Amino acid sequence: MDELIDILNEQGKPSGQTCMKSFAHKNGIFHASAHIWIFDDHKNILIQKRTETKDTFPNLWDISVAGHISAGEKPITSAIREIQEEIGLTVSKNQLHYINTFKKNIKHSENLIDNELHYIYMCKLNINLSSLTIQNEEVADIKKIKFNNFIEEVNNTNSHFVPHGKEYFNLVFKAIQNF
Repeated sequence: MDELIDILNEQGKPSGQTCMKSFAHKNGIFHASAHIWIFDDHKNILIQKRTETKDTFPNLWDISVAGHISAGEKPITSAIREIQEEIGLTVSKNQLHYINTFKKNIKHSENLIDNELHYIYMCKLNINLSSLTIQNEEVADIKKIKFNNFIEEVNNTNSHFVPHGKEYFNLVFKAIQNF
């Protein structure tokens, strides 16, 4: 789904200009997204499988919830909206804990260059998967994975996870472990 997003400078600050997400991806324009990692008291992490129709990393397991930050939208507001859209769960601002930002530059193809600043949030909730409603256009499946299995899986060379990179995952591991 295409949407209007803010154009950021290299330092991640809004430039005052906007464009469509598709234009940003085609031209490698720097923009922002929200990443939300949801886990329970036992550190079982909710993960989602991307649909086969996604233009990047189809059919791979990924973050609990993630999405682009719309033009004029605050990262926390985007995180709350994306959680509701992708898995049908309503959360409040005080349930989300900002841990850091992470800059990503990846060229998927000549027409898909993803230059993003990820605003990363943690959310500790004990939820029943059967109570969630997934957005079929974005999410193929959801499941929980034990923390140690998650670490092992993303470090596996034949991983079925989106390759966010060692530095990104170490940031997430540490945040969940210390939460």
